[in-house]
Amino acid sequence: MEIRSTTDEDLDVFVDTVHAAFGRFPETPIEGGGLWWSALEKDRCLLALTEDGRPVGTAATHSFELTLPGETLVPAAGVTAVGVLPSHRRQGVLSTMMRHQLTELRARGDLLSVLLASEATIYGRFGYGPATYTAHLSVPRHRAALAAPRARAAADASATGSGDGSVEVLRRAGCGEILEEVYDRYRRAQPGALSRPHRWWALRAGQPPISPAPRHVAVHRDTDGVPDGYASYSIDDHQTLTVDETIATDDAAFTALVRFVLGHDLVTKVVFKHVPPEHPLRWQFADFRAGEVSGDMDWLWVRLLDVPRALTARGWFMDGELVLDVEDPFLGEHGRYLLTVREGKADCVPTDREPDLSLDVRDLGSVYLGGTAPSTLVRAGHVRAHHPSAATLADGLFRADRSPHCLHWF
Repeated sequence: MEIRSTTDEDLDVFVDTVHAAFGRFPETPIEGGGLWWSALEKDRCLLALTEDGRPVGTAATHSFELTLPGETLVPAAGVTAVGVLPSHRRQGVLSTMMRHQLTELRARGDLLSVLLASEATIYGRFGYGPATYTAHLSVPRHRAALAAPRARAAADASATGSGDGSVEVLRRAGCGEILEEVYDRYRRAQPGALSRPHRWWALRAGQPPISPAPRHVAVHRDTDGVPDGYASYSIDDHQTLTVDETIATDDAAFTALVRFVLGHDLVTKVVFKHVPPEHPLRWQFADFRAGEVSGDMDWLWVRLLDVPRALTARGWFMDGELVLDVEDPFLGEHGRYLLTVREGKADCVPTDREPDLSLDVRDLGSVYLGGTAPSTLVRAGHVRAHHPSAATLADGLFRADRSPHCLHWF
């Protein structure tokens, strides 16, 4: 079997093969773009070929930036379009492609890769662990009243109402530059968020609000008229308003957008997609039970390619030392590292000291952004704590400044 990078002439073959792997057919081209594969980077796509040259598998990566705790931005390879024809599954094609891809990413100097898992049982064996989580929140409109903030400062601010800004409804086709600029400001401060390169917006490749699917967009502007948030939404025939994503650079803009969509006439229910864990939205309802959580699931999976570089890249919020014994079964590697954190910065070096925690590289990926507590994985039986205080210390060290969240689809 041969694994090779694609060329411009391979695009149709690549697209047909990945669709066949999922039992689907390519969409009919949309005028003005909108096809998800138009954002593929040809030099980052792989084809698996049989000895007689037949394509049987595909894999690709996008070049993104990932925001780490502490608002640090690092390059991240976004793995996508992974598929093997049904006729060639369980024959080692996927493992061979993934090993080839990880080797290439390391050669590029990448310190980590990320993906969205179509099935949760597939990618753990390749070293990926779920690192961010998301959910839907459904609110019947007759129960959607927001409570008055009880904190004095918040109450004083809320007394001005809409005087803190304004909301304007625009058609998706006419506000692309606003969405791109606001999203970029948001993702630079949100741990777990991925960049959306300009070419994605220009090609309209992806899901709403990037795609050309018809959407209304509520844009929030601050008191100086500068856009600082948006909500992309549609209303179906059952009078359900569904918000694709709510992006805001601060809580005040987010609340203003929530208030706007909840107040929409001729709507019986509002569904917010991609609500992050621990988000204060449910606490803002006068009726705490008004918001029904559904679709609670993993989203971004993380795979560390260079453990010391990855650990020293992110920000830290507690001083301490931790010895991590890390196994990487897929790549046949093992390392023991002393992680030392002082004043928000980390040093990570090989050591022969006794470990505090022993863990698989997939589990290190899960805790890396601060969205999964190491103690949770200790209790689940996946991470071994070598002394009683190890898990508590690890929880404190890996804690992020805010919950990581990703809503970019790729």
